[in-house]
Amino acid sequence: MPVTRLATRRIEKVWGRRHLGLGFVDPEPGGEPIGEIWYQSPDGAPDDLLVKYLFTSAKLSVQVHPDDDQARAAGHRSGKEECWLILEAEPDAAIGLGLTREADSDELRAAALDGSIEGLLDWKPVKPGDVFYLPAGTVHAIGAGVTLVEVQQNVDLTYRLYDYGRPRDLHLDEAIGVATGEPWQAPSEARMQGTGRKILAEGRKFVLERWGDTQCDLAPADGRPIWLIPLEGGGRIGEDLLEPGGVWIAEGSHPLDYRGDLLVAYPQGDVVEELTP
Repeated sequence: MPVTRLATRRIEKVWGRRHLGLGFVDPEPGGEPIGEIWYQSPDGAPDDLLVKYLFTSAKLSVQVHPDDDQARAAGHRSGKEECWLILEAEPDAAIGLGLTREADSDELRAAALDGSIEGLLDWKPVKPGDVFYLPAGTVHAIGAGVTLVEVQQNVDLTYRLYDYGRPRDLHLDEAIGVATGEPWQAPSEARMQGTGRKILAEGRKFVLERWGDTQCDLAPADGRPIWLIPLEGGGRIGEDLLEPGGVWIAEGSHPLDYRGDLLVAYPQGDVVEELTP
């Protein structure tokens, strides 16, 4: 079974940055700011998961994503759950995650229309190493001055509630129909799984782990694909070199030798016990 290096796609955003850091190439002088870098299969096949880096210089819209059932009822392939690992954060950087209190759909709609939803969001200060798993239905926004890596279900499906007056479409009816109008709660706590293997998040749709120096045979029992996201250091899986700035999918059994900081993600939401560094 293959090891595949995913193709890189740079996405321009009004809230993005012209200096990215982390070893990424900056836009050309005078070029548009880059807000996201996506990693996708070279042949365009829709993988279960999508990995992104995000670089913010301004607040993102207040938004929400549907779950699988809601998305499929509207004609989409899946819903969207996501997980963020904060890599860099400027002083006072924050994310809005869930609401400060419960609010029904009428109140949520009114707050989106008059802009007070920005104050209804629970803005949490962030620092490098913070992890947040967002179940579908979580009202959220990312603030300015944040660099993060995101793992999500692979669908580009966002309903905007509020966008600070920017000239972009809102999706009030769709958003109100799927939003959970309550404070956010993490679905799991970080925990160690053996030596050198830390489970960052165990969501309903995927698991995200963080490994240190690792030498093992990467061979999950059920054969589901594994996403490898090098953050620092370098190494090899099979015949492929691993380095920061890239993302790989491994299927089947392969020897893995990595020295540094490595994220590991896989779908379905159950921790694979046999993945042992």
